[in-house]
Amino acid sequence: MAEHILLVEDEEKLARMVEMELKYEGYEVEKALDGRKGLDLALNGQFDLVLLDIMLPQLSGMEVLRRLRKESQVPVIMLTARDSVVDKVSGLDSGADDYVTKPFAIEELLARIRAALRNKGGAAQSAALTAGDLVMDVERHQVSVRGQDVELTKKEFGLLRHLLENKGRVLTREVLLDAVWGFDFVGETNSVDVYIRFLRSKLDDAFGMKLIHTVRGVGYVIKEE
Repeated sequence: MAEHILLVEDEEKLARMVEMELKYEGYEVEKALDGRKGLDLALNGQFDLVLLDIMLPQLSGMEVLRRLRKESQVPVIMLTARDSVVDKVSGLDSGADDYVTKPFAIEELLARIRAALRNKGGAAQSAALTAGDLVMDVERHQVSVRGQDVELTKKEFGLLRHLLENKGRVLTREVLLDAVWGFDFVGETNSVDVYIRFLRSKLDDAFGMKLIHTVRGVGYVIKEE
């Protein structure tokens, strides 16, 4: 089956050229010409790789990447006219897998795509987070306890994932809000408490575990039994 690539690029001529080259190489391609549509497609589609421009209308590439990384570890290659070290470091630190500066040779881009897809295949076996009898498969967006699947919403999954990635470390409500809801979230910090209750109901209560602990006056932490 051909790999499915999402191209998020607002320069229509460049997007069309890249799309044609990728299809010629046997890839399936979907396009978005602005950041908001690109994020929506990335979060709701099944893609093997995302090509993401930084300078996008409606939502910048960096913001798309930041929000995408809360839900998915799909490989992302940034496409941008910027070539400063600071911009490259910023993109990579935000979760990008690679960085290609415009103007680029299509042969270079294709080589970077092949490398990112190979790395994805090699990392698939390690894309799991665990705590006691709980296993989270990040790539498949699945959670199970003792082999039994647990249905979680996107926010529940994102909150649990962030806690698992910081297992043993106490996270404040503010940190969890920023990581899962985003820095532009308008609301109360008790949103975290509400979703913690949801998780405890589906995990701790349902399976007789005690994974999610409250540290009074500070926040929450996952500790293995």
